[in-house]
Amino acid sequence: MPENHATFGELIAAYWPVLAAAFGISAIMTPVCRRFALAHKIVDRPDDYLKPHHKPIAYLGGVAIFAGWAAGLAVAVWLYATGDESATGSAQASMDMTMMIGIGIAATLTMAVGLLDDVRHVSPVVRLLVTLSLGILLVVCGLGDDFVLVFARQLGLTFLPESRWLALVLSMPLTLFIIMGACNATNVLDGLDGLCAGVLGISFVGFLGLACYLHLAGDWQPHDVQRVVLPLAAMGGAFGFLLYNRHPAAIFMGDAGSMFLGINAAILILLFAETAVFKFALAGLMVFALPVVDMSLAMVRRKRAGKPMMQGDRSHFYDQLVDRGYPVPKVVSIAYGLAGGYVLLGWSAVALPTVWVVVLYVAAGAATVAVIVRAKMIRTD
Repeated sequence: MPENHATFGELIAAYWPVLAAAFGISAIMTPVCRRFALAHKIVDRPDDYLKPHHKPIAYLGGVAIFAGWAAGLAVAVWLYATGDESATGSAQASMDMTMMIGIGIAATLTMAVGLLDDVRHVSPVVRLLVTLSLGILLVVCGLGDDFVLVFARQLGLTFLPESRWLALVLSMPLTLFIIMGACNATNVLDGLDGLCAGVLGISFVGFLGLACYLHLAGDWQPHDVQRVVLPLAAMGGAFGFLLYNRHPAAIFMGDAGSMFLGINAAILILLFAETAVFKFALAGLMVFALPVVDMSLAMVRRKRAGKPMMQGDRSHFYDQLVDRGYPVPKVVSIAYGLAGGYVLLGWSAVALPTVWVVVLYVAAGAATVAVIVRAKMIRTD
């Protein structure tokens, strides 16, 4: 592993095995999971509303994504977890194994709950309680426990050492909100062939770009290694699965995959908040903006229509485009373009001062709302 001040080429040379392992294992395991799902009739059956595909499609793609991710992290731990200067090039360039164990447990249990929901059924209350429990686990392991400090410092506020407990109390709701919001946003984005895996893969590219910048910036940041290996592992898992999930899809990821990708996105957002730099906390949120925009649009439409917030319907932006006659591949391509646009906005934080990052992101948010209104996507009639 290169020390800070390394070149981008040295960074790629150090970390490419993580991506290769994740992509390879995911690509191998996806057809295996498909055969198992079809043999045991673990399939998503079509209907005339939310599931317009023409025949039952195998589930368990989320298991393949998880297998790729786990393989990538196993390679990362094997290569980078020692903290030995002779092995890493920098005594500081090692992973926080307590945090990584917490992340591994949280991600595994998230996938398991989603898998159980795919195979049987898990009530929304149970899923909510599990997600809350996993959020608490991550905070205990040191992720998101100081989240509020990033925003407090921007406002010129400080917490005295004896008030450390107050920062934790205030950070906990924000951290849990991000985890639950990201898991739900990716879950509802999984509505078209190749949509969720591709959009999240692009988002992980965005996280990776920010992580590489911080790793090469010259000033050591805590968790630099985690911020690089986690998007690589998640990206490899998502893209390996995407080979078989493109339209017409041969397999679906199910809740096991969408919730799993969601908690990975949440973890990375929280890791960028750990930089204690306000603009990078915002940048982490921006690269994940498309799933958030889609979820927000659906919630607004359901509220205006007087429908339950958790009731599935065709209020998502991609459903509306399909209903207007756009073919599925074109809708997915539009979504990829939008996701890439938000990633570029996220990367702008590297070059701009904080005040201009805030101005740009507010303008981007206003433009997004304007486009949605102009396209009449919030109408319920």
